[in-house]
Amino acid sequence: MIDCQNISLGYDGHIVVHGLNFFVEKGDFLLVAGENGSGKSTLIKGLLRLINPMEGTINFSTDFNQSQTGYLTQQIAARQDFPAGVLEIILAGNLGKKRLWPFYSQAEKHKAEENMRLLDIAELKDCCFRELSGGQQRRVLLARSLCAAEKLLVLDEPFAGLDPLISTELYRLLETINRETDMTIIMVSHETGAADCATKVLHLQKRQLFFGSMEDYQRSETGREFFGGYNV
Repeated sequence: MIDCQNISLGYDGHIVVHGLNFFVEKGDFLLVAGENGSGKSTLIKGLLRLINPMEGTINFSTDFNQSQTGYLTQQIAARQDFPAGVLEIILAGNLGKKRLWPFYSQAEKHKAEENMRLLDIAELKDCCFRELSGGQQRRVLLARSLCAAEKLLVLDEPFAGLDPLISTELYRLLETINRETDMTIIMVSHETGAADCATKVLHLQKRQLFFGSMEDYQRSETGREFFGGYNV
């Protein structure tokens, strides 16, 4: 789906992260790991085509376009005061794919309902978003992202700040989504729970320190240092 060849990314002529060579295949669950300031979010912006590479190339498969991507970032998740209902917010995930027709189709409504059932929030359909708990709100925003995602789901620290038990449950949901629907997922996270569900790892420290399978990462010096000896 995505092939990155010797790319460097940054802003206003200043390189933030460089020397990246990796690829994402259909059905992958790629964890982007690294310390704060290592270039993870900058990479995500490049993959979403919000910024262009300063060096190298990002090649996308010919049958993939940006409208098939669902995106959830920590900043969006932190906004907890949406004065809107749960169903309204989830359906809004379809807006990036719509043209002139202002109404939601039956297929879009059906997909929203399916995602609510998948994330166990069907009973919250008529609730006000800002009255939900933090974990419930993240499920709603994840359901919205899934409405947008046809081929790719991109998550940038989506569960930061949540109780560890809630985060672990949400990571397991992502693992289920990846394995049962073959949805390709790219996720930025530094939490050990993310390692339970990812299949590949890209570790950054302003450059590429590791790219490969989760099994090889856990055996590598980089993986052992970052997760402090964590083992699945």
